[in-house]
Amino acid sequence: MLEQINFTTKSIQSRCNNFRPEVGIILGTGLGGLVKEIKIEHSIPYSEVPNFPLSTVEGHQGRLILGELGEKKVAAMQGRFHFYEGYTMQQITFPVRVMKALGVKTLCVSNASGGMNPAFSVGEIMIINDQINLFPTNPLIGTNFEELGPRFPDMGETYKKEYITLAKKIAKENNIKVSEGVYAGLTGPCFETPAEYRYLWRIGADAVGMSTVPEVIVAKHSGMNVFGISIVTDLGIEGVVQSVSHEEVQHVANKQEPKLSLIVKELIRRI
Repeated sequence: MLEQINFTTKSIQSRCNNFRPEVGIILGTGLGGLVKEIKIEHSIPYSEVPNFPLSTVEGHQGRLILGELGEKKVAAMQGRFHFYEGYTMQQITFPVRVMKALGVKTLCVSNASGGMNPAFSVGEIMIINDQINLFPTNPLIGTNFEELGPRFPDMGETYKKEYITLAKKIAKENNIKVSEGVYAGLTGPCFETPAEYRYLWRIGADAVGMSTVPEVIVAKHSGMNVFGISIVTDLGIEGVVQSVSHEEVQHVANKQEPKLSLIVKELIRRI
């Protein structure tokens, strides 16, 4: 793994004049439009980045973007990878390892989710304050390389509290309603059953999705600070479970995208 990380990092650096980003962004569902706010210096298709997988999901473009946002140098993934696509946990999280090697200290992630919290409504913007890993595996299983992080990383503050407070302040300044909550990560690609929604709510999750958790685990293992935000695109509240499709998820996310983009852009500027 170390050789792959080093080779990919050097390849990107040689192509991009040793560009040194300080913030990494995974432009998942709800943040795709943020790319329009980035002053792009370099844009590389994933197919041209050594050892990168290819995104197969509709709506995930598949480009590594290097540029400036909120007066910070950023590395943005326009499209992420998912366990349900058939990739290993190590492949899914490999770009996070490369971001760290490039110089990234803070990672911002977004996603779409199903909401179990009865207080939520469709379109709810949830700032993630913790997570539950319900994937059948963990990206840190296997040989640990001390150069990448400790064998047993602490997850007591997975999402940086300072960033949560700042994001809520930014939202209030711009009259954007936000909530806080716990995000549970499952494999997908099926959306959850009513029984699964009930189970997730009872174990402490407010929303559920098919991404984010593996990348955040690796980010924390690498010593990064993390900010996460989610758009609740459908409801799994007991008695109010809605039918859902990928197209409906994208429709709701696209409506809320400008609000998410504003919060993340301003957060990056202020940290």
